[in-house]
Amino acid sequence: MSDNSHIFFDAKVLLSSSSVNQTKEPVRLIGYTVEGKNYWVATDRFDLSAEQIALIYKLRWDIEKFFAWWKRHRKVYHLFARSKNGLLVQILSGLITYLLLAIYCHEEHGESVSIRRVRQLRSQIKNEAAQQAEQQATAKKLRRKKDPKRRKRLKKTHATF
Repeated sequence: MSDNSHIFFDAKVLLSSSSVNQTKEPVRLIGYTVEGKNYWVATDRFDLSAEQIALIYKLRWDIEKFFAWWKRHRKVYHLFARSKNGLLVQILSGLITYLLLAIYCHEEHGESVSIRRVRQLRSQIKNEAAQQAEQQATAKKLRRKKDPKRRKRLKKTHATF
């Protein structure tokens, strides 16, 4: 271990005490520091350097933090897809949605994404869709009333059956 390394401990050990549930085979115990916090990892990987193992666990933790963020901000509590491509599509579509919401919230309201704004946007979209459907239905009824020939055609086709 070099002086500028974040690894402060690397040894082969037997875990627990000799009288209670002690491991039969030695494991590798690595201590390392990230952002001023000490972490301890026990592993059976003797083929990697202590720095590589610390990096692997840091990256694994970053993945855990990403999924915690995903669940918190996207309200996704489990993934639906089971294949690699399905997971990729679900994650990317969620991220794209979140980024679009972030852009909208920033440009329209000068704030970051919040559940309140997402709910407000969802209600606004539902209301606009309902209004649009109502307007289309009204316009369709008006077109039917304005076309007297259409009524005659409909009566004739019904009469022939």
